[in-house]
Amino acid sequence: MKKKGYNYFEALGRLANYSCQSAEHLHRILKNFDPAKLQETMEEMHKIEHQADIEHHEMLEHLAKEFITPLEREDIINLAQEIDEVTDSIEDVLIKVYMFNITEIRIEALAMAEIIKDCSHALGDALSEFHNFKKSEAIKENLIEINRLEEVGDELYTKAVSGLYRNCTDPIKVIAWTETFFRMEKCCDYCEHAADAMESIIMKNS
Repeated sequence: MKKKGYNYFEALGRLANYSCQSAEHLHRILKNFDPAKLQETMEEMHKIEHQADIEHHEMLEHLAKEFITPLEREDIINLAQEIDEVTDSIEDVLIKVYMFNITEIRIEALAMAEIIKDCSHALGDALSEFHNFKKSEAIKENLIEINRLEEVGDELYTKAVSGLYRNCTDPIKVIAWTETFFRMEKCCDYCEHAADAMESIIMKNS
């Protein structure tokens, strides 16, 4: 029996799943925020990010050894890196909450966390169909949805920062939340970058 080879499409899907896990974790932490448990939740988040790194490195090891790949080597590397950036950026939000000693979560942050979660899941759904990219309409729909959600995230970010500077009188909180909102907005940007990488691959191979 011929041994089944390494499946890059499935591996990319697993990387996206870690992004979804990270986004779910961030949303859950902020929704039920408890500063006393922040250290513990950060460790849980890092475990997800670390597993994603292991998966990413395993993929690169296979790429280094294999002569024939289902997509161009550089395209696989680029897409995997973009997905990895999503997971890293989500963890970075939680790190900033810890670094700036944030003790209360602003309502705008909850809305942004919801968008990050939805954006990550749309990316995951697109990648679950990626093996069938020449025929799948679901991929196109999810890529469009990611772009839409990124625009919503931009709007939320603009309103959040504007409201912060208009209504918050504590300069420390202004500094802390300005940076944290920026990091949250970047999560959506990285989802869009991954979507753009997928779209580029589809166009190149169609």
